[in-house]
Amino acid sequence: MTAEELSKLIVKGMEEKKASDIVVMDLRNVKNSFTDFFVICSGNSDTQIESISDSIEEVTLRLKEKPYRSEGKNNKQWILIDYINVVAHVFLKDKREFYGLEDLWGDAKVTRIGS
Repeated sequence: MTAEELSKLIVKGMEEKKASDIVVMDLRNVKNSFTDFFVICSGNSDTQIESISDSIEEVTLRLKEKPYRSEGKNNKQWILIDYINVVAHVFLKDKREFYGLEDLWGDAKVTRIGS
C-alpha cells in the first residue's frame, strides 16, 4: 500500500468517528521531512479522540497495516499513530491550536477534507 493510499484510509477512520477539521499534509517535497504525510484531525473530548484513534487502527489493520508505534493514549490530548510513511495526529481542539503543526510545516501541500 502506498503512503497516499494509507493516508486516505486513515482519513476514512477519522471520518467514521466524526473527527473535525481533517487535514492531509503532503510532506514528500518538503526538505528534511521524515515522513510522506501527516493526517491531522480534532476531536471534542478525550473520549472522542480515543475513539477516533481506535477507528484509525481498526481500518488500517483490516488491510494488514500495523502502526510502528502509538503515543498519547494515556493522557488523551494528542494521540500520534506512526505508520512510518504516514503519521496520524488526533488532537483535542485546544492542543492542536497550541502546537500548530500546520504552521510548522508551512511548505507542505495541504488538503482539507470536508467542511
